[in-house]
Amino acid sequence: METKVYNQKAEEAGKIKLSDDIFGLPWNDALIHQVVVSMQANQRPTVAHTKGRGEVRGGGRKPWAQKGTGRARHGSIRSPIWIGGGVTHGPVKEKKYTKKINKKMKKKSLQIALSQKLRDQEILFLDKINLLQPKTKEAIAIIKNISAIKNFENLLVKKKNRIILVVPKKDEQINRSFRNLLGIKILEARNLNILDLLKYKFLIITNPKESLNAF
Repeated sequence: METKVYNQKAEEAGKIKLSDDIFGLPWNDALIHQVVVSMQANQRPTVAHTKGRGEVRGGGRKPWAQKGTGRARHGSIRSPIWIGGGVTHGPVKEKKYTKKINKKMKKKSLQIALSQKLRDQEILFLDKINLLQPKTKEAIAIIKNISAIKNFENLLVKKKNRIILVVPKKDEQINRSFRNLLGIKILEARNLNILDLLKYKFLIITNPKESLNAF
């Protein structure tokens, strides 16, 4: 399949042929769900931690005699049934939430998400971005220009999670120009992932011939 490539002035600059293996795949709920859940689990920090009765400070001495007091027997004031005692079966920082994801599954899910975004007309291909200076106002001017392209009018309306700007390799000028704009995330093509694709509305791929090699 072919699609149009634009320049930063929103003028048509040519066409690019897209592979059906990347942009022509049907939606697969089961695979997408499995990969997304696994990736979210792998990003989950292990923070919560509780102490058991053997870790809580104090309680070395038996609170009162075993017999003769008329009260229930106790061996330690750090028992879980005492206020200030240890916690029974609480969360511990040693627990691991990571899940294994096969490389083929991860790659396939990314390609499926790209295919769906292309069908939804949420992917825009830019031949390149030229900046005279690394200024935010230049980045704003580019966004305003390309928002004139059909189906991309909401680039200026949506504030949060609106654009992923994909570059083939790290570009400090682009990063410094776009990083202060709300709702825009800059990613190298090799770092594009399904979590970001599902979170952000629009995908702008610059230097497509070079960037698409990473998919």
